[in-house]
Amino acid sequence: MTAFQNVRFILTDVDDTLTYESSLPAETFQALHNLREAGYIVIPVTGGCAGWCDQMARIWPVEAVIGENGAFYLRKDEQGHVHYCHWEDAAKQKQLQQKLLSLAADALQLVPKARLAKDQAYRLADAAIDYNQDVSGITKEEVAKIVSVFETAGANARPSSIHVNAWFGSYNKKMMALKLLKDCFDLDAEKAKEQVLYIGDAPNDEPMFEYFPISFGVANIRKVWDSLHHRPRWVTQSSGGYGFAEMADGLLSTDMASAKFSLA
Repeated sequence: MTAFQNVRFILTDVDDTLTYESSLPAETFQALHNLREAGYIVIPVTGGCAGWCDQMARIWPVEAVIGENGAFYLRKDEQGHVHYCHWEDAAKQKQLQQKLLSLAADALQLVPKARLAKDQAYRLADAAIDYNQDVSGITKEEVAKIVSVFETAGANARPSSIHVNAWFGSYNKKMMALKLLKDCFDLDAEKAKEQVLYIGDAPNDEPMFEYFPISFGVANIRKVWDSLHHRPRWVTQSSGGYGFAEMADGLLSTDMASAKFSLA
């Protein structure tokens, strides 16, 4: 497929895109290594907390990590030192997060079965409400109620496959991805459309699906397909990390056209 001939960067969601049923399959981790060895620059773009992103940046075969839906990115230098770049200054970031946590308490009163995410203590900017990680049985309508509490107060709120992530500010996954690509690789926004492949599975990936023409969903994205305003161009046959490995195998094959991806 000629659409892939200029791809240099693989940007990927993490939860239920690299993982499968809360684990990272061996096939997926090997795919990350294979992509790096082939010269691709792999960058996880996640709603995950700063603590988790720090670990990924230090020990995964990736060039950088974007965390908390674009609040910051991390990059390891040649000496192995990890550097953070934040969208907001630290004082403002902390102030806004306290307001989010107050709103989260209001949301949890409306939906008592939900919980503040257990990794909230390791977050620097956002608030995360768990509706599908360590809790279950929460309906789409209840998720919508949680989202509404934040949006009514002027915050952004986007469901991932496990959390509702909320934040104040103009950033999102796309905005920070474009900043990172410019800062670290001198890649402008228009060229990024030709050189970036994005793969994800959830509503908080929509800004990426909208902006990057070369976009994939792993098969489990079908669960939220009807709720998406912006969808990926291709969908893998396999779910989660196995779908990511399927995409990587196709990209690394000599004949990408033979890969059995579904047009969305």
